[in-house]
Amino acid sequence: MVFFCQKIHHKFTGSYTFLVVTDRNELDTQIYGAFSGVGAVPQVKAGAKESLKANSGKHLKELLSSEHRYLFTLIHKFNFADVITQRENIIVISDEAHRTQGGSLAMNLRNALPHASFIGFTGTPLFKDDEITKRIFGDYVSRYDFKRSVDDGATVPLYYENRGEYLGLKNPVINEQIRAIIDAESEDLDTDQRSRVEQLFAREYPILTARKRLDAIAKDAVWHFCNRGYKGKGMFIALDKLTAVRMYDLISHHKKLTVEHLEKDIAKGKFGDQELLEKSRELQWIKETEICVVVSSEQNEIQKFQKWALDIESHREKMNNQDLETRFKDEDDPFRFVIVCAMWITGFDVPSLSTMYIDKPLKSHTLMQAIARANRISEGKNNGLIVDYIETYTALLDALAIYGTDGDGGDKPEPPVKPKEELISLLEETLEATETFLQDEVNFDLQELIKAEGLHKLLAMEKAINAVYTNDETRQKYQILAREVFKKFKALQPDKVLRQFEARKNAIDVIYTAIEDKVESADVADIMMKIQSVVDGSIENTVSEPSHNAGKVIDLSGLNFELLVQYFMKAQNKNAAVQSLKDKVEKRLKQMVDRNPLTVDFYKRYQEIIEEYNRGKDEVTIKETFRKLLELVNSLTQEEADTKREGLTDEQKAIFDILRQGKVLEEKEKNEIKKIAVELLQELKKEKLKVQQWADKTLTAAAVFNYVDKTLFEDLPYPTYQKADIDLMTNMVYEHLKHQYYGGGMSVYGRY
Repeated sequence: MVFFCQKIHHKFTGSYTFLVVTDRNELDTQIYGAFSGVGAVPQVKAGAKESLKANSGKHLKELLSSEHRYLFTLIHKFNFADVITQRENIIVISDEAHRTQGGSLAMNLRNALPHASFIGFTGTPLFKDDEITKRIFGDYVSRYDFKRSVDDGATVPLYYENRGEYLGLKNPVINEQIRAIIDAESEDLDTDQRSRVEQLFAREYPILTARKRLDAIAKDAVWHFCNRGYKGKGMFIALDKLTAVRMYDLISHHKKLTVEHLEKDIAKGKFGDQELLEKSRELQWIKETEICVVVSSEQNEIQKFQKWALDIESHREKMNNQDLETRFKDEDDPFRFVIVCAMWITGFDVPSLSTMYIDKPLKSHTLMQAIARANRISEGKNNGLIVDYIETYTALLDALAIYGTDGDGGDKPEPPVKPKEELISLLEETLEATETFLQDEVNFDLQELIKAEGLHKLLAMEKAINAVYTNDETRQKYQILAREVFKKFKALQPDKVLRQFEARKNAIDVIYTAIEDKVESADVADIMMKIQSVVDGSIENTVSEPSHNAGKVIDLSGLNFELLVQYFMKAQNKNAAVQSLKDKVEKRLKQMVDRNPLTVDFYKRYQEIIEEYNRGKDEVTIKETFRKLLELVNSLTQEEADTKREGLTDEQKAIFDILRQGKVLEEKEKNEIKKIAVELLQELKKEKLKVQQWADKTLTAAAVFNYVDKTLFEDLPYPTYQKADIDLMTNMVYEHLKHQYYGGGMSVYGRY
């Protein structure tokens, strides 16, 4: 709807008035913003807030008779039956067209604007027997289904798991009449129908709410929630308000037992070092996780809950005093599990919500909207999961027969949720794709690593890493494939079916970790240990030096070229050796460019070497690449030696290089410029560059620029430096300071 509103002014340039109608208690800020962004601000400000306060047809009539082009109102404001205007150039845009847009208030709206045109937006139109939404608004203008949104990357796919079946729960048959009484459409039943449904429902209620059944569900939900791969937020949909509070007590109880059990296992020393670290993090996450109940209030609710020995007061206090909605939407907030029965299951978007636990008979549009809570895009989220405890899938397919077609028996589309077995198939496909890549493109059989034992496993890992390092393209492709394997594997956790895939996934993980962590097989074979020792010993002789990112400065000056070449020529797996040197040179180069932008030529030379390496895969190319990298390292060492000979620090040398760029200087002039670089930097660091985020503060930034300009204008030797030179140098020095000195006494060179 927001997208549509953004485009309106392009299509309608005449004297139309657009009236946006919503059933929400507050004006939709996104829609308001959409209109505000198309040059409608004056009209919106003049009309929108006023129309929301309108309690009479007279007030709305005045607004619609004015020149306002965009107006907003709530559907419940149309509690009158008078005609407001006979205008034909009014277009009414109704949000949530499946709800109140078909009731008496909507009829008032149409009576008030008899000649207006109506457009409705809904994710779940009402059909029933007479297709209410289509009858009110007419045929579809545009449709966007689940599959298209997944294909477009607008949502993630949804998967379905019937854990009620897994637990062996004996659920009653939830027929259509029983579903109707607890569905939003129950308001359409007449008195006799309602009474009959209530009788049927009363027979099944004790079964659905039996303590043994609810306790089994609570225990399973806690286990499932704590052992999932992607630790997104979870929502449990309970049968009713009483059951929601009962489930809170049961789930909290089993959460406490889970914490106690894990604490005992840790205390007994049951885990190794790595597993202990993971279990300790898991324990902390479970302890921090907050569970809340969110249900609507009603009269005499305290007495009602007390009759069932339940406490609603503590939950109501939290709902009233905290902004639970904002907290749940914040992926970093420890409020990670919510129990609801009707609230938040429609029109409530939480991208990090990944798991829906359903124990309430839902149907039609309510069911479709509920499951869509779990398909929003979020970082690291592979899919949403619907965990069913009450046999919802049949109702889902029934709903799909309506919402996936035009309601006229057209072709049945792809289901919005898929059985978990399809996710298992996707994992298998991803594993096979990774294995095929290793076999066909880099000539390594993953089974060789899986089946190897002892030292042979280390040798197989060395061989695998060397194969992946054929060139940068093969390494990057492997990393992409491996990450897909991990996402699919994580999406299935904690399912026991993963055991059959574990060996293949772990083998892929070993290779991936070695690459990601730059382990580079340093301890997997004798020859690689030696060459790695030379590389590490020569290149990573590090000294502590405070810096903005607390990183290390790598000293390349101690590199023993002859020894390194000897080991390289003997190595069987030369790709890994090249990668080892390449990664360390690249890291050092990036640091050099950050500290002195005029060293960028070295980085360009490096990129040319690597591009040539990636184009060829033969032995000659690999050896030539290694030789060129060593030559480049030698050049870097000479550059560092030049800095020391000049008697300057890295940061002084950066300013000095900028000032002497493109100039042939005599020794006297060279010494003058060194002095200018040193004193300029020293003076700026005393005060101006110590201001927090100085570059974002107009006055401070201007003061820095003016000081640089004044200093260079007065001190740079004339006629070697003309006015144009000074202007250029001033801008270059200022840009360097702007990007390398962060303010607050911190810079890329460290604290000052």
